[in-house]
Amino acid sequence: MSKVLTAIDRSGSFRVYLTITTADCAEAARIHETSPTASAALGRVLTGTALMTAQLKEEEHRLTVQFKGDGPAKQILACGNGSGDIKGYIADPYADLPLKNGKLDVGGLLGIGDLTVIKDIGLKEPYSGTIALVSGEIAEDLTAYYYISEQQNTSIGLGVKVGTENQIICAGGMFVQMLPGAGDEPADALEAVLGEMKPVTYYAEQVQLRSAGKTEEAMLEEMMADMFGSLPEEYSLTVLDFKEVRWHCDCSHERMKSALATIGKEDLRQIIDEDGEAELVCHFCRSKYQFGKEELEEIYEGIG
Repeated sequence: MSKVLTAIDRSGSFRVYLTITTADCAEAARIHETSPTASAALGRVLTGTALMTAQLKEEEHRLTVQFKGDGPAKQILACGNGSGDIKGYIADPYADLPLKNGKLDVGGLLGIGDLTVIKDIGLKEPYSGTIALVSGEIAEDLTAYYYISEQQNTSIGLGVKVGTENQIICAGGMFVQMLPGAGDEPADALEAVLGEMKPVTYYAEQVQLRSAGKTEEAMLEEMMADMFGSLPEEYSLTVLDFKEVRWHCDCSHERMKSALATIGKEDLRQIIDEDGEAELVCHFCRSKYQFGKEELEEIYEGIG
């Protein structure tokens, strides 16, 4: 389980969201048995989704973040809700590429494609926005999405540090967004700090190394001080709240049963007659669900 810190600057010009998602990214990598590059790609998308869920106002509000490209990863998809539950998968968890300039080539893993964000916030229809991928490096693409689709000036930093034995050493994210009516001075002050900032993984790792006996909240406050401590006093940050986020998949036998009912009577009849049973595997957590002939017949009879 992780936390997302939300803070606002003293002038009310911008909000900052910070999170350390090492445990959640490690769990995702374990479940999907990802390669080093796939671990970084999936972890970045999950971390970005965690930061985005912190902005959902109601527990039942949901969002989906989908990256699709012509690279070997093919697709990375993550979901989150207002309760802080996040889950995700990568279409090819074993896809990998050589290092590029000494770094994991997440952009190459995705290639050329699109980013789609779907938000279900209780309106008549979910809101959906799609942009072309800028780099495939995840953070740059999400930053561009907010500017192009939602007309909001945003800066996003995401990072997953993967060790030589393919373990997740640290993972974290930063989301900074200007608020309506903000003037040029706070924007310039913030831009100066962001321009000198090291990668998010640097701060997350340093905080983890000093974490003995500290709460998640204290660690995030330290991370905030390390990253934004050089802001002028008039733009110093005040913590508003902390929100829990955690890897959680809500799949169930009943959900999979409903999925079987959508494939159509003809296809289901073929499964019953040829196999006499069915096994469905959840994309997100890889849990397996078995359906015997009797239950398949029951589902078949229930299809209109």
